[in-house]
Amino acid sequence: MKKKTRLGEKAACCGANTAQCCPTEDAGKKPLSTDSAVTWKDRIDHFRCRIGAYRMKYVVVPGLYALGSPGPGSDVFVTANYKMSFDILRGSIPGVDAWLLVLDTKGINVWCAAGKGTFGTDELVKKVFSERLHEKVSHRRLILPQLGAPGVSAPEVRKQTGFRAIYGPVLASDLKEFVSSGYKASAGMRLVQFSLKDRLVLTPMELRPALKIFAIFSLLLFALSGLTTRGISFEAAIGYGGPLIILGLVSVLAGALLTPALLPYIPFRPFAIKGWLAGLASVLVASFFIPAPESVLLKAASLLFFPLASSYMALQFTGSTTFTGASGVNKELKFSIPVYLAGTGMAFLLFIAFKISQWGLL
Repeated sequence: MKKKTRLGEKAACCGANTAQCCPTEDAGKKPLSTDSAVTWKDRIDHFRCRIGAYRMKYVVVPGLYALGSPGPGSDVFVTANYKMSFDILRGSIPGVDAWLLVLDTKGINVWCAAGKGTFGTDELVKKVFSERLHEKVSHRRLILPQLGAPGVSAPEVRKQTGFRAIYGPVLASDLKEFVSSGYKASAGMRLVQFSLKDRLVLTPMELRPALKIFAIFSLLLFALSGLTTRGISFEAAIGYGGPLIILGLVSVLAGALLTPALLPYIPFRPFAIKGWLAGLASVLVASFFIPAPESVLLKAASLLFFPLASSYMALQFTGSTTFTGASGVNKELKFSIPVYLAGTGMAFLLFIAFKISQWGLL
């Protein structure tokens, strides 16, 4: 058997096992070029990623990129091939000549890819070999984003490649200070923040699908509200359905926007309860300004259903936070889903009872 060699040793990888670590098609491949300018088009594309499915195809080609005019002593920064991650990295180190090693994370950002395993040890080792990194740099340092740590084993990377994996700060904007301080991060650089800005920038991804469902809900509610014994009455649809549709919109905004914005200040830990409280308060306040029909059944249905809708919207935000875990979310789901189903069923029965009484059958 041939003895395996490491990149840090004098023997070249391809001399040991060409098929395993240096694919023929990558031999002699030149690094791609990039710069630190993040254009307005880039920013518009970033916004499109925030509000829709455009993010699923917003990728760059994996591989080694030359930022500026890097040389053998230039640092190597590792990132994902999700273009927003790539743009944030290069835009955070203007004027720096560096190598950017882009892993194939299937277009997923660093943190999520680390959890899924695509930003991981195997992919990093593969890219180090395929990009012949040992021939590009004289040092043996790889600077990885801290949020990629769950997917990468630094000891294993060093064992297989000879490169030392150094975990940089949480924010790419701190990279310059991190490097200038001898690759040491301050306590603040290691802290994951989840500020109001961080929370609000994530809300469009929750609002867009919620508003699509709301549009369908509004049409159905409008039709049901206008249903009479003589057919569909537009006047009844406006008079009864209009206020309910407005309350529905209020509940969507309470769960998908207000709850994330006020997340640290709403009592209780479960997102479902936070969303319910925000929804209840919002619906009660809105009810004072919306001319609604004097019907106990309709008001009861509204107060039962719409806060639950807010709760459901808020629960969706657990996938965007920095501190929720799978076990906690599953626990909330086990408790919340039966409540949602029961509450929705009861609200529907109250609405049907209202219609029957309206038709003079009750």
